[in-house]
Amino acid sequence: MSEFTAKDVQALRQATGAGMMDAKKALQENGGDREAATKWLREKGLAKAGAREDRDNSQGTVAVSTVDGVSAIVELKCETDFVAKSDQFSNLVQEIATIVAIEGEDAASKKSDAIDDLKVVLKENIDLGRVVRIAAADGAVVDTYVHRQDGRGVLAVAVELQGGSVDLAHDIAVHIAFAKPAYLNRDEVPADEVATERETLVGITKAEGKPEAALDKIVEGRLTGWFKERVLLEQNYVKDEKQTIAALVGDASITRFALVSIGS
Repeated sequence: MSEFTAKDVQALRQATGAGMMDAKKALQENGGDREAATKWLREKGLAKAGAREDRDNSQGTVAVSTVDGVSAIVELKCETDFVAKSDQFSNLVQEIATIVAIEGEDAASKKSDAIDDLKVVLKENIDLGRVVRIAAADGAVVDTYVHRQDGRGVLAVAVELQGGSVDLAHDIAVHIAFAKPAYLNRDEVPADEVATERETLVGITKAEGKPEAALDKIVEGRLTGWFKERVLLEQNYVKDEKQTIAALVGDASITRFALVSIGS
């Protein structure tokens, strides 16, 4: 057997975890024989990435790119912060973020070969994590914030704001990075979560021996506090806790936001 196809290369890559060019060279060197090519890759130390797939990769880097009113957040996962801070790693995640901002979330797959090659070069379990793209609607603005530690992005936020300024959108993005809301408003919170929490609070309040007549009022007050922890519009603004995010926004409206954090 001396000829091979692109499917043969892909099959060898999947079986060994080797990069595309290494898999192709292995087949060329071995007359298209997959078994011999696999052995050749192992002897060259190029078939190790597949063995790393079960290793924890909760480290990584998040990158943001904004192009013509479209913002993208991309997470690239790895095993250690040492690799996450490397130039090769950070450059690749930035490239992916830019191509996603320009072409769409599916465009991230165009860099799958580069990710596979990086697995071999850096000898870690490297995977694409979350990919988010927000294109500003008519009359809206989008802004982002990246929280960095030790030279890498560990958390990124994108916010779309209707009827407000880019500066306001940025302030809200910074708030989200520190307050970490899960939902924009109460309507987004799943009803079963609310029901479960209410039931829990009723039990706690009864166990405290609170008067039956005051039970509902106490539970609703505590439930409001629970919402404030999770719902963006109800949170107190981190730079001025005397006002909520809803008050900060005023006549403008937050239409959506995305929060991507390493390891979450």
